[in-house]
Amino acid sequence: MRELSLNILDIAENSLKAKATVVTIDVTVDEDFVTITIDDNGCGMSAEFLAKVTDPFTTTRTTRKVGMGIPLIKMAAEQCGGSFEITSQVDVGTTLKASFGRHSIDRPPLGSVGESIMTLLPDIGETRLIFSYQAFGQTFVLDSDEIKQQLDGIPLDEPEILLFIKQMIDENITTINGGNVI
Repeated sequence: MRELSLNILDIAENSLKAKATVVTIDVTVDEDFVTITIDDNGCGMSAEFLAKVTDPFTTTRTTRKVGMGIPLIKMAAEQCGGSFEITSQVDVGTTLKASFGRHSIDRPPLGSVGESIMTLLPDIGETRLIFSYQAFGQTFVLDSDEIKQQLDGIPLDEPEILLFIKQMIDENITTINGGNVI
């Protein structure tokens, strides 16, 4: 994928399909790496399925026989000097962690994380989505439960609300990054 934010969207959508009630997305930028961790408490994967989940011809979908999301994020991480790991346990959940060499010419740009989160929000239902961005000694956290509480009954999928959230995420990331593109 051209942007890491699209990988985030794809993996988080998998968490929602796995019936997670809590999905945590953490993006951490340090001197050497951009690390994305997505953790959920969904249905998890069996050890047998987990062992082959990075094979593009392994998927739970019935509409097609190819699943590219996990293999693509793994390949992207490894191509830029990073690492990839995924753990899962049935009825407990799944954690995916991918690190990308921050200064590698092969690292895809982060892209619009706000747009990816905005795309997820209409589908979360009662799922709690927690997004955090940490870089340069600063942290921004967005918690869907806190937003729902502030909205006092206004649905998250209202176009004005979604646009506001997208802009808030992207502005906070830009501010934390000092205007630099990661």
